[in-house]
Amino acid sequence: MCGIFCCYNRQGDLASYRPRAIACSKKQRHRGPDWSGCYMTKDTVMVHERLAIVGVDTGAQPLVSEDDQIVLAVNGEIYNHVALRKGLKNKDAVFKTHSDCEVIMHLYKEHGTDLCAMLDGMFSFVLLDKSVEPSRLIAARDPIGITTLYMGHHSSAPDTLYFSSELKAIHEECDNLIAFPPGHFYDSSTKKLERYFKPTWWDGDKGVIPHSDVDYKLLRETLEGAVRKRLMSEVPYGVLLSGGLDSSLIASIAARETDKLQEEHEKFRKERKQAIAEGKWVGDEQPLATWPQLHSFAIGLPGAPDLLAARKAADFLGTVHHEYTFTLEEGLDAIPEVIYHLETYDVTTVRASTPMYLLSRKIKAMGVKMVLSGEGSDEIFGGYLYFHAAPNAQDFHEELVKRVKNLHTADCLRANKSTMAWGLEARVPFLDKKFLEVAMNIDAKYKMFSKGSQQEVDAEGRPKMEKYIIRKAFDCSPDGKAYLPDSILWRQKEQFSDGVGYSWIDGMKDHAASVVSDEQFAKRAERYPLSTPDTKEAYWIREIFEHHFPSDAAAGTAVRWVPKQEWGVSSDPSGRAVSIHTAAYEDGKKA
Repeated sequence: MCGIFCCYNRQGDLASYRPRAIACSKKQRHRGPDWSGCYMTKDTVMVHERLAIVGVDTGAQPLVSEDDQIVLAVNGEIYNHVALRKGLKNKDAVFKTHSDCEVIMHLYKEHGTDLCAMLDGMFSFVLLDKSVEPSRLIAARDPIGITTLYMGHHSSAPDTLYFSSELKAIHEECDNLIAFPPGHFYDSSTKKLERYFKPTWWDGDKGVIPHSDVDYKLLRETLEGAVRKRLMSEVPYGVLLSGGLDSSLIASIAARETDKLQEEHEKFRKERKQAIAEGKWVGDEQPLATWPQLHSFAIGLPGAPDLLAARKAADFLGTVHHEYTFTLEEGLDAIPEVIYHLETYDVTTVRASTPMYLLSRKIKAMGVKMVLSGEGSDEIFGGYLYFHAAPNAQDFHEELVKRVKNLHTADCLRANKSTMAWGLEARVPFLDKKFLEVAMNIDAKYKMFSKGSQQEVDAEGRPKMEKYIIRKAFDCSPDGKAYLPDSILWRQKEQFSDGVGYSWIDGMKDHAASVVSDEQFAKRAERYPLSTPDTKEAYWIREIFEHHFPSDAAAGTAVRWVPKQEWGVSSDPSGRAVSIHTAAYEDGKKA
């Protein structure tokens, strides 16, 4: 991934604004430490901060078409770029780089804005078409919002638009700001945002619910395919491994796929050697690059539940495992910079992002530039423990859809910005479009669960716990080799911020209580009428956010994560705040 900045339709002397544009973009250079590029027209400037993952030697941006009429800046990865190239109508289309993103320009020439729905990947991009007058600008964001993108303008010049990967690059330029909506594109020729992502499950929060049975084989194979395509890389990669179900499943599949890719490499080398000897070598495309062995990474306070579980999963999978610990003081010290990078005051996101931010620094120091992560599973399958209180399948499914639609405000934002703060790219297989289509169309009655004495078991004696169907899909293997040990596959859900050590959340709460006075908290609504903090912890976090981003426009881009309180659960998003969490352990249901 990378960082993009664009100022479109700026009037006056644009050349004098160029240094300012570069300075704005530099605020997000952590996203792309490998190179910077700048392109100017008479009224538009684009700046790109590059993190090179694919097309390392030739993919510098902004990309410019051969006829100099189209300019493109992209943050993301297009996994189906090879197939899209082959499917172009113009078989003589000229590609100047090996970048997976360059195909976007050719798709635009042939399909216009319809290209957005053709892309399989995570992306935000800004494309400028100079062949028309005035120049046409297209901006778009991936279906779920795995990548980040902001859009804004200043009321003194509303026709001058700003786009950037992070809020910090444009918040001083604009007094009107929005988080660009996922699954949408903006077209300057119509001056409208339009949704292009229209999956069959999209209206599930409006009473349209699915009734498909569970196809365990399809569920398993679709997730395996999602992981495989995300191994597209020319640099070292690894997996984030918390020891929970989601990250462990991704690690298990990635380990298997890495072995397969090594076999492909060995076969390729033998065939190339033979072809060279026979004078038939023509330089065919090589298989995906891999490390000889998959590396996994975990973090927590000393003795944290996640560290112990991650170690067990890594031993089982045979990964090269790297385990790091941090102290409560180190975590608290990091929070101001974490909030600066996150650009949100949501308590849940800050809690979970801090250890992820610290871990990302360690990973980048090893020379790794890409990791796989397990975000999205809880939203797709109802893994959060408060889902046990859903009164029926329809309400359960409606809440799932709402959670998936809002991933860009929470888990996706956390995964993207916590890692990209150190120039590390996180890829999330659970949010693959094809996998979402399969998983979100399963009747929610199969996803519902109970806890404690009410918990049922299946014919094999497996507990019908949260995320039962995805656990069951990987409970057997076509090759007879288990994906995970039972103690991991059937481990109860932990919020990441809980799993790194229960004293982490307690420490944050205690610190907030010591720095926020009762008098300050009593006047919280006066100071923060928008999204008023409801705890001292939230007040403290909001205060730090305000220091970095003081405008109301910036504050309006943040969204708070709150469980569905109509089901009678706590507003505290911590897993432990759900009473059933403790009860499940006491009843011996945790593997």
